[in-house]
Formats: sequence, C-alpha cells, structure tokens
Amino acid sequence: MDAIYTLHDFMLNSKNWIYILMGLGLIMYVCWWLFLTSRDEPKRIT
Repeated sequence: MDAIYTLHDFMLNSKNWIYILMGLGLIMYVCWWLFLTSRDEPKRIT
C-alpha cells in the first residue's frame, strides 16, 4: 500500500473504502431481507 502524505490522499483513500463498505452493506442487507421474507410462506395443510 502506498504511503499517505497529504490530507487529499487520505480523503481519497478513505472515500474508496467507504464506497466498498457501503456496497457490501447493501448486498448483505438484501441477502438478509430475502432470508427473512422467504420464511413467511404459509404452510399448506392437506
């Protein structure tokens, strides 16, 4: 990893990590929502 010498470099590096974490959070949220809603199917009594 390159050294961070200026505040601008630090901000760009931080922003990149935030975007990656937000993307992963969104994917995990969708997976969690699908997991929770898939259990709500009514059971059929035959």
